Amino acid sequence: MSRILASAVAVVAFAGCGGAVPDEEIAGRGTGEAAVEQAEARTDSWAPCGFTAKRVKDIYPGPPGSSPEGLIHADDVLVFSGDDGTHGREPWSSSGEGHGTRLLKDLRAGTAGSDPTLFTRVGDTVFFVADDGTSGRELWKTDGTPSGTRRVKDIQPGAIGSDPRNLTVFKGRLYFTADDGVHGRELWRSDGTSGGTRLVHNLTPDALTASGYELAVAGDFLYIKYITFRVILVRTDGTADGFVQLLNFVRDNSIRTLTAVGDRLFFIHNNDEPEWSLYVTDGSPAGTRRLRFFPDDPHDLAAFHGQLYFASGRGTLFDEPDYAGDELWRSDGTVSGTVLVKDLRPGVEGSVPRGLTVFKDFLFFTADDGVHGRELWRSDGTEIGTLLLEDFELGPVGSSPEGLVGHGTRLFFSADTTGRGREPWMHDGGIDGATPLDEIAPGPASSSPGIFVRSGWDLFFAADDGVTGRELWALPFRPPGRCGPPAL
Repeated sequence: MSRILASAVAVVAFAGCGGAVPDEEIAGRGTGEAAVEQAEARTDSWAPCGFTAKRVKDIYPGPPGSSPEGLIHADDVLVFSGDDGTHGREPWSSSGEGHGTRLLKDLRAGTAGSDPTLFTRVGDTVFFVADDGTSGRELWKTDGTPSGTRRVKDIQPGAIGSDPRNLTVFKGRLYFTADDGVHGRELWRSDGTSGGTRLVHNLTPDALTASGYELAVAGDFLYIKYITFRVILVRTDGTADGFVQLLNFVRDNSIRTLTAVGDRLFFIHNNDEPEWSLYVTDGSPAGTRRLRFFPDDPHDLAAFHGQLYFASGRGTLFDEPDYAGDELWRSDGTVSGTVLVKDLRPGVEGSVPRGLTVFKDFLFFTADDGVHGRELWRSDGTEIGTLLLEDFELGPVGSSPEGLVGHGTRLFFSADTTGRGREPWMHDGGIDGATPLDEIAPGPASSSPGIFVRSGWDLFFAADDGVTGRELWALPFRPPGRCGPPAL
């Protein structure tokens, strides 16, 4: 769509932009919470006001830039980590304006910084992990204000720290793994208070040391994968007696990519052979089963319309002698219902679908059909309804769209095109609905915009304009009737 036509359409479409969709941790919530948030996302009518994003603040003056990371929508503001060149990497917040963008707290004095990571929202609180230089890496929290930014608990006293990992939301609480120096790395839970932050269960008694944890939530269960001298998958309903072991493999096996689809959990198993298996569980040992072997590692798992969608190859030593390349698949949790959706690029190479993202009741992804290069595709879950949506860069190279995420009435992503480099784009989800945002790094240079996050009245992302380095940028979002007339 041309900019002139897009501007004309914008007189109507951009007449509104809108209300804050909850943060992007929908998959980590309980089933009821996820359903509510997904419904809100489908009915969200907010839209961007025009095509021009503005740098929020030059946090680190000069070419280095502050390199914002971990952007997350808190209760009223955006929370992220940044380095201003004086305090090191520390937690920051932004309301979308320069004067409203500030250092939340200097947790570690000096230029070393506390290096906050793993920002995870639970209700009105954002948890994260940081090192204040005295207590090691421990669990912290913020409500988006300096006074509300504090350490939750010193789980392992001393400079080593408990190094919390795997932060996951389950039934309104934060679950994570940590090492208190006594029990090894185990499962912990926090309600945001020191007294309410405690060891949940000693999964590895008898002085065993566990590693390789992965946590995921599906329905009423929290699933935990970990490794000792075995590879183990358990689930819990959050009660002391609610732990049930589902699988126990020898150590040279692996389990990974735990992905919730409603009340079921799908995951990938590898038995130390050149093949992988797709598994599903309903939380019971009897309901934990293998669905199919795959010759290639299944990847980009995503829930869509109550089924699992993913990419992988076809053909194994066991059932299909002819190998086919990496394509789009789906599974309804049964053996017969685990099928190829469409062979976009027949032959050995495959189209290699990536970035599977649900938006406006469609599944969007990138793929290379061997003719158009890697471009944007859309699927309704059927073979006939899976089609090339836009060919942004004509020819076999493609624009390689990245970072697909839906907010309000638009899908946002970056794409690399001739003469513009990698810059931000948006799409309304329909045929020929793509519009480039104004270039941030003019000409063939690339601003390489990062993940787009909605917070308050803005869409935030990190980008490099080639002058001030990688900084925080924002595109105004408004509810219907609040944008004003767009610039033509």
